Amino acid sequence: METHQNTYKVFLLSLLMLQSFADSRIVRIGAILSSAQNQLEFEEAVRKLNNNSQAPLNIRFEYTSIIMDPNRIRSALKLCDELVKKAVHIVIVSHPPPQDNDQAPISVSYTCGFYNIPVIGISTRDSSFSDKNVHPTFLRTVPPYFHQADAWLKMLTNFGWKQVIFIHSMDEEGRMILSRFKWLAEKEDILIEKVYKYPSGIKKFTATLKSIPSLQSRVILLSSSETDAEHLFRDAKNLNLTTAGYAWIVSEQALNAPSIPVGMLGLRLSNSTNEDSHIQDSVRVIGQAMQKFFLANSDLQNITDTPTNCRSANNNWKIGTQILESLKAEKLEMGLTGQVSFNEDGDRVNAVYSIRNTQHPQEDDKMVGYYGNKQATEPALQIKSENKIVWPGNLMVKPKGVKISTHLKVVTLKATPFVHTELMSEKGTCEESKNERVCWKVNSTTGEKVDYCCYGYCIDMLIDISMKVNFTFELHLSTDNSFGTLTRSNNSKMKTWNGMIGELVSEQSDLIVAPLTINPERAEHIDFSKPFKYQGLIILVKKTQKDSSLASFLQPFQDTLWILVGLSVHVVALVLYLLDRFSPFGRFKLAKSDDTEEDALNLSSAMWFAWGVLLNSGIGEGTPRSFSARVLGMVWAGFAMIIVASYTANLAAFLVLDRPEASITGIDDARLRNPNENFKYATVKNSAVEMYFKRQVELSTMYRQMETRNYRTAEDAINEVKKGELQAFIWDSSRLEYEAAKDCELITAGELFGRSGLGIGLRKKSPWTHDISMAILKLHERGRMEELDNKWILNESTDCSESERDSAPATLGLTNMAGVFMMVAGGIVAGVILIFVEIAYKRHRGLKEKELELARNAADRWRGNIEKRRTLRQTLQRQRDEQLASNALGAKFLAAPEGNGTTLGEGHHQGHRLSYTEATGSRLYAPPPGAMAHSNTRSVTINNPAYSSEHHDDNLV
Repeated sequence: METHQNTYKVFLLSLLMLQSFADSRIVRIGAILSSAQNQLEFEEAVRKLNNNSQAPLNIRFEYTSIIMDPNRIRSALKLCDELVKKAVHIVIVSHPPPQDNDQAPISVSYTCGFYNIPVIGISTRDSSFSDKNVHPTFLRTVPPYFHQADAWLKMLTNFGWKQVIFIHSMDEEGRMILSRFKWLAEKEDILIEKVYKYPSGIKKFTATLKSIPSLQSRVILLSSSETDAEHLFRDAKNLNLTTAGYAWIVSEQALNAPSIPVGMLGLRLSNSTNEDSHIQDSVRVIGQAMQKFFLANSDLQNITDTPTNCRSANNNWKIGTQILESLKAEKLEMGLTGQVSFNEDGDRVNAVYSIRNTQHPQEDDKMVGYYGNKQATEPALQIKSENKIVWPGNLMVKPKGVKISTHLKVVTLKATPFVHTELMSEKGTCEESKNERVCWKVNSTTGEKVDYCCYGYCIDMLIDISMKVNFTFELHLSTDNSFGTLTRSNNSKMKTWNGMIGELVSEQSDLIVAPLTINPERAEHIDFSKPFKYQGLIILVKKTQKDSSLASFLQPFQDTLWILVGLSVHVVALVLYLLDRFSPFGRFKLAKSDDTEEDALNLSSAMWFAWGVLLNSGIGEGTPRSFSARVLGMVWAGFAMIIVASYTANLAAFLVLDRPEASITGIDDARLRNPNENFKYATVKNSAVEMYFKRQVELSTMYRQMETRNYRTAEDAINEVKKGELQAFIWDSSRLEYEAAKDCELITAGELFGRSGLGIGLRKKSPWTHDISMAILKLHERGRMEELDNKWILNESTDCSESERDSAPATLGLTNMAGVFMMVAGGIVAGVILIFVEIAYKRHRGLKEKELELARNAADRWRGNIEKRRTLRQTLQRQRDEQLASNALGAKFLAAPEGNGTTLGEGHHQGHRLSYTEATGSRLYAPPPGAMAHSNTRSVTINNPAYSSEHHDDNLV
């Protein structure tokens, strides 16, 4: 009974297992390995993977493997018959047995690549497998050989070497490692001085290597096979290229050469031959990648459409491409061979290399460091101890990496005040006590050397630097006396440098010591030291003396202010008059009083007062009397004080401090930006200043304007400015400020622009660059550069005889104050003219007044006569009335009785008529006595017939 129960349990378990297998997602892994032992390791790794597979995903990995056939064709056939036929999804491939060809995996990669089946190589390092056009689905857990360039670059950086010689074979490996190293070296600013390439398999290398001693670099990088390296080391030893002073870094293959010299450094990939570890890491990467693949494709129950034979032309297996991308993206952090991850090409990255050093002949190399990190994302380099590394020549001291000569060839040119030159034939000898040094120059016509004495700012600096850095030098002048520019020679497309830079690039000189501007164009081909002087560009022009006009004394105030001041005078005068006129305490009111004799403040007096206060003149009379007017007068006095003080101060600024000025304001002047034929400006041909204008887009118009006018040297341009042929010269501020200090006819205009530095030029990757730069910085720190500035550039001794006077305040001359004198003269002339006008006006007014007086007198007489006539008529009327009354009375009398007492005589007497004179008492008109004194005076006579002296007593009939 118990037996039947156990059988039943086994049967149920088998059914559950069958059900589980039926529901599992199956991934088939194929392997082409080098030995049966590797097959066992592979099967064990897959079993472990199944045991560790996550239950929810229910992934089951199946495996099948074969032994690689050394023959490529047979390998491809076995792949199709035994792996593809079983619908494998991923293939792991190793290499054939060691004695067979390493290229056998190529056929496997070709076949799987055609059907989009991912392949993981575990030992193949050939660089050709990185070509994705040929091997689109190939990945590998070992890096290709050309990835050694990454470690080489880190080693060079660690040792401080910036210049190398590269030797490589002309096969795929050599080209790939050179290409990668160039790409990496450009980022780290490491220069490949020369590249030597040779055909693989040659036996003799002497012709290839014999020119190495003439190069500056002493660091040699070698990429070659083991066989080629054996022959190359033999010839290098014969040429003394493996002796003291050199440093060799060789590839993994070359490191295996039997007769490798002592002192070589090389790399060896860790676990490169441990195939079992690579198999296990590959299986683990597959397991992790497929789990993520099914998580991302949860709807996919199983992998379908897998190729099952190699006779089908259908290679569109899309799931294979997706699996490949999942494998590339996978990263195994703690693999047996370190961190396993791939780049876009499927190559292993972040592999670990040991750095090896050959320390004794016929002995194995020693590990002195490593490159890479099993956990780090970025590879790291660690050298155990540089003191334990044996270098060529059995030295324990690291080589400098370059050939260093302590006697340097220095090129310069005449550039006042940095470099002065005098012919030896004229001077006799150079005075070394004054830091004068002999420098020669090749005559471009005869080819002979002509000796000069050179001295100046740069020569003093060169002497100081040579003593600090410990080198000697030979000084010569540039043949064409130019800094240098890129030009095409013989109508070729290639540009070459001429001038001093050309000598440096062609290795005819070691240093350029001159006012050489640091700019990007030059820095691409030569190295610069730290700047020994900072400067900029400035414009040199001829001074223009400012003409003093007759109205110079009016300059302190603008026209608007003068108008307002004049208007204020008259407004204040008017208001003063009105205030004093209407104030009860003003002079106008007081003048009408009986107790004062003061004149009232009229408008004329108010005007005189206002002008007198403004001009600070004495005011004798006509001052305001009222309190309101006096308050205004005090305010006006304060205003006048401020105006006069301001005028005086500004007059000093305009006249006393008047200086010659530049004709332009600076680089933004309209005459530079919008040039015309009457205003010419230029710089020096093939100079850094010309490059600056050519490089700046906003200055392109100025560059085109100057291009045809630029001068060969700065001296020529400065002379043209002095002559007035050139209106403006644009050049380095140091030189132009020096020239302006030496010649009082010249002046610099505007502010500095295009700031830059002057540096010493050296060959690219020169070993002297760092030391010379440090020496310059030390000279700056102790103030030596300031001393040189004061000695050579800011030299106070000047040829300008007016320099002392220019430094003191200027005195006023007749030209400055001529306008004031002209104003006084104008006032005198105006006064004379006005006096004649006043006289003429007075005479004319007197005649008018006399005529008016005579007319007034005549009118008075005429009015008197009219009055007399009226009185006469009234008198006559009265007389008539009396006569009539008398007649009436007489008649009445006659009719009256006698005895009345009235006689005829009496009545007659009463009827007597009075005369005109008696009636009016007036006399005839006679002109006043004074009126007849003037013969030319008109007289008026009024004839009155009623009056006559002869009939004064006559009776009026």
